[in-house]
Amino acid sequence: MKIRLAIGWMAAVTVLAAQTASPPASTPAQVTDASAERALLNQYCVTCHNQKLKTAGLELDKLDTAHVTEQAEKWELVVRKLRSGMMPPSGMPRPSWTTYESMVAWLEGELDKSASTHLPPPGLHRLNRTEYANVIHDLLALDIDPAKYLPSDDSTRGFDNIAGALALSPALLEGYTSAAAKISRIAMGDVNEPALSTYRVASDTTQDYHIEGLPFGTRGGLVVQHEFPADADYVFKVFPINKGLMDNSTAFGEMTGEKLELLVDGQRIHLYDWDKEIARGKAVHGGTADVHFQVKAGPHTVGVTFLATQLAPSQDLDEHFLRSTIETGGLPGFKFYPHVGKMEILGPFKAAGAGDSPSAKKIFVCRPASVSEETTCAKRIVDTLARRAFRRPVTPQDTEILMTFYQQGRNEGNFDTGIERALQRILADPEFVFRKEAEPASLAAGKNYRISDLELASRLSFFLWSSIPDDELIEVAGKNKLHEPAVLEQQVRRMLADSRADRLVINFTGQWLNLRALQTWAPTVSLFPDFDDNLRLAMRKETELFVGSVVHEDRSLTDLLDAKYTFLNERLAKHYGISGVYGSDFRRVELTPEFDVRRGLLGKASLETISSYPQRTTPTVRGKAMMKIFLGVSPPDPPPNIPTLKDQGAAVHGGARPTARQQLEIHRKNAPCSTCHKIMDPIGLSMENFDAVGTWRTAENGTPIDASGMLVDGTKLDGVQGLREALIKYSPQFVRVVTENLFIYAMGRGTEYYDMPLIRSIVRDSESKNYRFSTLILGIVRSEPFQVNQKEDVTSNGQSPLRASAEPRP
Repeated sequence: MKIRLAIGWMAAVTVLAAQTASPPASTPAQVTDASAERALLNQYCVTCHNQKLKTAGLELDKLDTAHVTEQAEKWELVVRKLRSGMMPPSGMPRPSWTTYESMVAWLEGELDKSASTHLPPPGLHRLNRTEYANVIHDLLALDIDPAKYLPSDDSTRGFDNIAGALALSPALLEGYTSAAAKISRIAMGDVNEPALSTYRVASDTTQDYHIEGLPFGTRGGLVVQHEFPADADYVFKVFPINKGLMDNSTAFGEMTGEKLELLVDGQRIHLYDWDKEIARGKAVHGGTADVHFQVKAGPHTVGVTFLATQLAPSQDLDEHFLRSTIETGGLPGFKFYPHVGKMEILGPFKAAGAGDSPSAKKIFVCRPASVSEETTCAKRIVDTLARRAFRRPVTPQDTEILMTFYQQGRNEGNFDTGIERALQRILADPEFVFRKEAEPASLAAGKNYRISDLELASRLSFFLWSSIPDDELIEVAGKNKLHEPAVLEQQVRRMLADSRADRLVINFTGQWLNLRALQTWAPTVSLFPDFDDNLRLAMRKETELFVGSVVHEDRSLTDLLDAKYTFLNERLAKHYGISGVYGSDFRRVELTPEFDVRRGLLGKASLETISSYPQRTTPTVRGKAMMKIFLGVSPPDPPPNIPTLKDQGAAVHGGARPTARQQLEIHRKNAPCSTCHKIMDPIGLSMENFDAVGTWRTAENGTPIDASGMLVDGTKLDGVQGLREALIKYSPQFVRVVTENLFIYAMGRGTEYYDMPLIRSIVRDSESKNYRFSTLILGIVRSEPFQVNQKEDVTSNGQSPLRASAEPRP
């Protein structure tokens, strides 16, 4: 549909170019009935969208405004384009803003008042990798890297928790079974074979200053949270970065006299003399001598960092780049600090079990004082674990199955062996790996039914926490109280106030705004030599903290457009040119008028960076990205065989470097390109003062930046401030777009045309509360699709075919 729509835009401009030179003035009118709507459609839309031209596949002269719901799917497409201001096309006659709003509002009203209810269940929902790791943490107090156990998840509709995209395969199911065995052993401290864990510092990390999480008075290095599986002896080893091709036998850094300390939970366990133990010789490639240290089972903070006793920049003849590792071979006149390359942790040796680790505390809710108490205690343990893992009260059948596995393990070893075997069975159970909502057996296919309170608890917890319900939520649901409006609201507010709601911020924001792309984003080093991993991480954290402030402070969603504050540490503040911010910790910073351009999401370097190419800005890509984020529309990909901007620029300018605006002016001379570019380019060009890594600039290739332009609706733009003001005008559409994305994320399925009346209803109800974040979340959670399913067809034995195929082997 998007491709047909783009072709339609092109046809409209070609056919009606003569009519667009002097758009006639419009007389304000209010749409009150179908005939008034028809008159406006005939005046402004049917010229292109008729049975003869069939522009964008729409024949609006054929659609009946008196019976809108009969063609609801097509009318919803019209509403989306009108609400985003994308129709009529640029240069075509448009009604006044009052008439325009009235026209769309009437159409929405007709769609909403007669909307039919469709309640398709999301389907069998497999835990994705993020959810799996969170569940293991919440169930067993164990931090894991899910990438070590499971393949990456497919993403569709912008998110990786869509049930229909979480494919199943024998290999994947085997992966969950294997993970269950490995994780249960780690949780129980049943690890006899030493394992090597390697933590690498990103190659573009600057280590010239303090790293957040390490002690003050230190610089550089790395800090990690490492899960020690047992009370045991562990071996630590540190490796430097070497000078590379010019000298791979010497560690990077000319500064001498450096001391490097190794810490566990802030306690120094070894102090290295860099010059004697690391800088030269076998340590450059083979690492330092082994450091042995006894560590208790559980998560511990391990750091390696330099004592900040010397100030290298004062010894430079010239100021070096902010990215310290851009020149690992050394330069005359510069003295660089040495850098840590990686750290290895090997163990356990002489393991003594999990001891009093957080995992042991989670698992062992009792300890048998004698053999006669073992069975009773084992039942209590497995029932407690199963209740949390299965997200429901356990049945006698559950207990019987799990105790069979416990007894097998007990017969082969001891009490702990039996518990480990039962835990493994729980983690491999389909009810742990999948979320499936039971359908009433007596209900006919196609009929609606309310999901149980326990199923509602799971939907709620995976929406807000990306994990299992906690004990309080299960208890309330078990009493069949959760569906009660007051109780449901109380639980939602409690969950949003919990630190686990940060997962909603990180997971939702990381996908909606594509912040996850920053992790592997690498701007061209020769053009952006100051860009380093420190800045990359700071960009992402700023945006997460900014969105998180709206969530945790229950602010208006429109604050994401124009809030006058942000979150900075020294590295990012320096990137923005903001003074007075020191240290690696982030803090809230009020933006003065001088830095007005940094207000809202538009001013965040994260968005500006990932909407650029590694070597330069691209107003078209940036404009398209902003349209999708803020207005919920996106033009299609360009037609084939269209020359790139670089090729056109070189051909016309004789090899000189034209500005992005100059290149696009040439590109738009190609007729098939001009219509779509008129939509995207003004948005991107208004942000051209931000370079490809979000630094503010006033010129490009020596030419002053021209950030002016005009939106499709005729709104004139003058830089990012003008774009922000234009988006504020469309703030209700922005709220609808975010709400729709939250709905997709919450439901685990994409939205369809029949969902849009609900989305509009949630936004309308939230308007009186100034679009506060909690009101949108409550609107989704209270909605019929969130609490009601429509029964599907099942196999002849009444069981989902996936349930049987997912059953793990004992």
